[in-house]
Amino acid sequence: MPIKQLIYTLLFLWGNAHAQEKSLSIENTLDIVRNYHPVIKQSFLQNEMAKNELRASRGIFDPSIQINTNEKTYDNKLYYKYNTSELKIPLWYGIDIKAGTENNIGERIDPTLTRNKSAFVGVSMDPFRGILVDKRNAVIKQAKNFVDLTKNEQLLVVNDVLLEATSAYWNWVNAYYINTILTKSVQNNKERYEVIKKSFVSGDRAPIDTTEALTQLQTFEMMQTQAAADLQKARLELSNYFWTATGIPYELEEGIIPSENFDLNAISSIELGRLEEMVNQAMQVHPKLKMINAKSTILDIEKRLKTIELFPSLKLNYNALENNLSNVSTAINTANNVKYGLSLSMPLFQRQARGDLAKTRNKMEELKWDRKYISLEIENKVRTSFVEFYAFKQQIKTNEAILKANKLLFDTENTKFQMGESSLFLINSRELKFIETEQKHIALKTKFYLSIYKNLWAMGSLN
Repeated sequence: MPIKQLIYTLLFLWGNAHAQEKSLSIENTLDIVRNYHPVIKQSFLQNEMAKNELRASRGIFDPSIQINTNEKTYDNKLYYKYNTSELKIPLWYGIDIKAGTENNIGERIDPTLTRNKSAFVGVSMDPFRGILVDKRNAVIKQAKNFVDLTKNEQLLVVNDVLLEATSAYWNWVNAYYINTILTKSVQNNKERYEVIKKSFVSGDRAPIDTTEALTQLQTFEMMQTQAAADLQKARLELSNYFWTATGIPYELEEGIIPSENFDLNAISSIELGRLEEMVNQAMQVHPKLKMINAKSTILDIEKRLKTIELFPSLKLNYNALENNLSNVSTAINTANNVKYGLSLSMPLFQRQARGDLAKTRNKMEELKWDRKYISLEIENKVRTSFVEFYAFKQQIKTNEAILKANKLLFDTENTKFQMGESSLFLINSRELKFIETEQKHIALKTKFYLSIYKNLWAMGSLN
């Protein structure tokens, strides 16, 4: 399917199959942005990277096989030949299970090694970094929380991009309707100017009337020219958020119109709900706060890992040996044939461990202040958007009455003018006031609808 046809389908047939003209709704806009905007696609990619990081961290429990061969021959003598194979299985709590075989032959092999073929089964562990704190498990838990952190970062990106797209959409809607109003006003004034000019020719109007009519027409033409430029700018700004599935930007066509009709009854019926419930919901679901929760868990794990570094490094190794390979699986002599060891190390001043632990505590303290500040910021944004919503709702209701009154005054003055009982100056003044009120009405309605999405954005739910 050609790209242009694909975009046409996405924009105008998706959810608008009944429409004959090309129209674009806010729902269509947000769906396209969610699915195709490159910034949102990048945010999903970051989420996949975090999942791959978790998969990589689980590799700490992958069994491993190691095979070593070392041989020396000199002057036709076999000094030594060492063949070793080992299977190592990492477990929880820092325990490693090991099993393997050795084959050591030659005239001058290391006397500490067992000659000929032998086998061993053993275990090694670090009690402090395994039992007190399971370091391996902690690493995986950190990776899991990093996935949660990245997921909420991605939701935050979506939340912000959708608000930007919503703002661009309603700005385009506002520019479209203002341009429509002024285009109609230009046409009306052209018709009025022609009528007055004919009246002047026939001797029914004074010359000054044609000058005043022409001035009014030119004023509206200037306003309409600026409105057309504003509409073009708004259309291009909205086009920034339209992309195809193949990553190609798409410019919104000039023939596309908004699908909203701004019905006053529909506006009056819209409610947001209770403010305190919305604030509480924001405190539970906002991605910023969930990110702080994930960071807090990661730092708590990091604190335990840094704390355990204050303990000595104690490593225990135990291997049971058997030189008769046929007895390995049945009767290894663990009474006499054993190899074990113990190593203990600890820095005397512990400055690195204490410094790392102190830095982690500093990060945790910093995160507590972030939580307090961000929680207050989110709450105030929810309250602000809530107040704006109802302020715009009331202003629309009041301005509707003003608009009707100005329309009545303009229509009445126009009727009186046609009957010869009014002046062109009065009708022009009435018309300018009516157009000004009409433009303000459109702006209030677009700001009202934008405030709904701002409220969802403030709650972190615009995704």
